[in-house]
Amino acid sequence: MTRAIVIIMDSVGIGAMPDAAAYGDTGSNTIVHISKAVGGLKIPNLTRMGLANITDIPFIAAIADPAGNYGKMSELSPGKDTTTGHWEISGIVLNEPFPTFPSAFPKEFIKQFELRIGRETLGNEVASGTEIIERLGVEHMRTGKPIVYTSADSVFQIAAHEEIIPLDDLMAICRTAREMLVNELGVSRVIARPFIGDTGHFQRTTNRHDFSVKPMEKTLLDHVIARGQKVFAVGKINDIFAGQGISEYVLTKGNDDGVNKTIDYMKRYEPGMIFTNLVDFDMVYGHRNNVKGYAEALEAFDRRIPEIISALRDDDILIISADHGCDPTTDSTDHSREYVPVLAYGRQLKKGINLGTRESFADLGATIAEYLGIEPLVHGQSFYSSIRI
Repeated sequence: MTRAIVIIMDSVGIGAMPDAAAYGDTGSNTIVHISKAVGGLKIPNLTRMGLANITDIPFIAAIADPAGNYGKMSELSPGKDTTTGHWEISGIVLNEPFPTFPSAFPKEFIKQFELRIGRETLGNEVASGTEIIERLGVEHMRTGKPIVYTSADSVFQIAAHEEIIPLDDLMAICRTAREMLVNELGVSRVIARPFIGDTGHFQRTTNRHDFSVKPMEKTLLDHVIARGQKVFAVGKINDIFAGQGISEYVLTKGNDDGVNKTIDYMKRYEPGMIFTNLVDFDMVYGHRNNVKGYAEALEAFDRRIPEIISALRDDDILIISADHGCDPTTDSTDHSREYVPVLAYGRQLKKGINLGTRESFADLGATIAEYLGIEPLVHGQSFYSSIRI
């Protein structure tokens, strides 16, 4: 009845990787810079698990006897996007990055896309989601034209006011884009970005939906299911894997709801894996360079950790990590190429083991595979032997 509970703090990086300069991310350090900016994060539970033992975090002291095991992980795959990070965690290491479009999408593609959906579009530029909605939202409401934009990541984003283009219609438009964006235009995700409100007060809603490409190889999730165990996905995990390797999923409305639904799954005591993404860190605060909000979100999650630990069975393993960075203290509103923290806790595990700097995010997946007794993954080196009693 062993289970692994994996919680991804979306975008909570812990320092620029050696190749960060190639991505324009020299010096990025999401959690360190946030703590410095607010005069010290109040995260006693993450600290107790060993977070401040991974690296020097301003105003937070490392502790001598962490309750968890701690380290950081490098990303072998090129890129710094959500799909790449989660896929590598689950055992896929990409040789080539997903395509990005720093000059926006080809005009011929946009023309064909407009013909397919029967609407003209606005935008087709590299932009911050909140900024482009404020700038083009009024014209969108007047004309009914969806707003198309991208970022430094491999994404094709479509924003529409829920009262102008109903959600079902927006999702249909996104499915058309997903069908068309293949080969050299094969972005990792098409993202529906619904919003509400009036001029000067537009705000994105939690009704976003990601239309991802399917994994090209079997992932940890597929192997868990093949073993006869369950994979429960919380938040946008189901979207990231295009439903592949998922037994059951639930969507969330914010980080707190994500924690609630993770605990709900934990109460079911079914063997396998619970895989949770807490997206607010990234979507609501990181991309908006909202340092104070990001700090408060980290502190709010920290307050929920005792509940999560209380819901663990004796033979459960809890791993808290991230998928990339998104340093809100920099000028950029994009993801950042960073190491990610890894914290591993279980009542039947050792405590206070320094896992060092792992070669790949896939080490996390390899560890879970060994813990659950399933076949080893192609990529990744398990650290389970270091922490098992």
